[in-house]
Amino acid sequence: MNIPLTPKNSTTACLFTLVLVATMACSSSPSQYNSIQPNIVLIMTDDQGWGDLSMHGNTALETPNIDHLADQGAVFDRFYVSPVCSPTRAEILTGRYHVRGGVYATSAGGERLDLDEKTIAQYFKENGYQTAAFGKWHNGMQYPYHPNARGFDEFYGFCSGHWGNYFNPVLEYNGQLVKGNGYLTDDLTQHALRFMEEHQTNPFFLYLPLNTPHSPMQVPDQWWERQAAKELQNDHRYREKENLTHTKAAYAMVENIDWNVGRIVDKINQLGLDNNTIIIFLSDNGPNGWRWNGGMEGVKGSTNEGGVRSPFIIRWRGKIKAGKKIPQIASAIDVLPTLTDLTQITMEPHKAIDGRSLQPLLLEENPDWEERFIVNNWRKQISIRSQQFRLSADDQLFDMIDDPGQKIDIAQHQPDVYSKMMNYKDQWTAQVYTELPTKDKRPFPVGHPDFTHTQLPARDGTAHGQIKRSNRYPNCSYFTNWTHSQDSITWNIDVLQDGNFDVLLYYTCQEKNLGAIIQLSDGTNAISKQITSAHNPPVIGQENDRILRQESYVKDFIPLDMGTIHLNQGTATLSLKALEIPGTEAIDFRLLMLNRNNS
Repeated sequence: MNIPLTPKNSTTACLFTLVLVATMACSSSPSQYNSIQPNIVLIMTDDQGWGDLSMHGNTALETPNIDHLADQGAVFDRFYVSPVCSPTRAEILTGRYHVRGGVYATSAGGERLDLDEKTIAQYFKENGYQTAAFGKWHNGMQYPYHPNARGFDEFYGFCSGHWGNYFNPVLEYNGQLVKGNGYLTDDLTQHALRFMEEHQTNPFFLYLPLNTPHSPMQVPDQWWERQAAKELQNDHRYREKENLTHTKAAYAMVENIDWNVGRIVDKINQLGLDNNTIIIFLSDNGPNGWRWNGGMEGVKGSTNEGGVRSPFIIRWRGKIKAGKKIPQIASAIDVLPTLTDLTQITMEPHKAIDGRSLQPLLLEENPDWEERFIVNNWRKQISIRSQQFRLSADDQLFDMIDDPGQKIDIAQHQPDVYSKMMNYKDQWTAQVYTELPTKDKRPFPVGHPDFTHTQLPARDGTAHGQIKRSNRYPNCSYFTNWTHSQDSITWNIDVLQDGNFDVLLYYTCQEKNLGAIIQLSDGTNAISKQITSAHNPPVIGQENDRILRQESYVKDFIPLDMGTIHLNQGTATLSLKALEIPGTEAIDFRLLMLNRNNS
């Protein structure tokens, strides 16, 4: 399949110009546009720890492009994110703690950002920016959770928590399934380069949430071979837990990231946008393995320092002093208010923002900055960070200046500090966690009138009977072991507008199992189709993995045109059943694609 490369909106440049400067024509030069609004390039990596950069003292890898970006901009010494992926993304998008937006998990619907939350992309889009996201979304798939509904004109990548193959994978472009081109991180960057070139004459907001070094640990040979022969000089404080092959694979992936960051910066310079583009680089959580991280306690998933401390670099040439080191603590919730302040765009939040604008720290020499607490939490493991101390999830107190590795509990020696932080933790828990329902009752939306495509993947389905997932991690899994006609796969859905939907079912089937009749029903309407074409490809991934993965391997699934089903507006249970199974199994199932049929 060919990837469409035409942006959804082509008139934004002229509209933006007319609104902001009535005397300026749409033929204005790039320099005239650039004098009005700066561009934003927000690069976020996946599972890269604070220690996975040579600028932080790791001698086992080389990240010259990211290091140089830091030399040209400002670096926050203590910047904090959430312990895992989807919460950090939600906080960057909204400037609010993730639990406020209904994000409580990384799959099965718990990664979805509530629909009454307003995103950073929506703010910038309303102010005339062209917007795009290329990479891992992880805050909801079905429209209006989809990035195209959250302020992004253009989206290319995948919406789930991880992807099972990084070489020429099946991805999506604005809801349509497409084939990726080459190594995924390189491919995402290539789309970013194209986007910046196409929109160089009007302001743009580019969100680039890269997929690495998240597992599977796949990386091209040229990067792997640079690391494979190295003898590591740095290791984790718990050496017995470190897997050296995993560490080397992560470092190889980070060096590939660094190369791609260099491509981004070079393109910005080539387009003459370097003085009017704000570039941010950060990661979404701590490292996804026990590797060197400056002696900090905790890895990905932990609310201790090592699980939530992220690199944070921001460059705006001519505005932010080059080489500036900022010691004040800051957080992912600060990104939205900081960028809206720096760009001076109109922002009228309909909900309270938890973050604080970092503009004074960036632009002033001696800013008046009030001390603060930052909360890091995951599944009610709540840790509180002040400028000097960390109150851990198990209510121990650590002096992070004298004891950055969190080895000595000083609660008894600092009773006033301990009491103040405990009170704040209790108040935050009582106030914020009340906004998170005890049970997620949100169905999966189907058939939004503004969007043609609705994906219902195996990840979001529930298996009944003998049907099993290909892996206990659902994000990139499929269903197999479909051996009984009473077995089924169901989704709780909310049809947003009734209508007819063309249905594609993505499956594999062995030759000996041909003849199964598959039915899709919402309890009122039903369609069925017999499987007449065999397709039994091998699982892939292991041949490209540098270390055995935990997640599911993947396969090449093909579409079956099941016909057209009418769905009535409202909630329902959508069920997939095998009415007949003449062989030992029916099919392996990956995805339903429902396309609104307006004919």
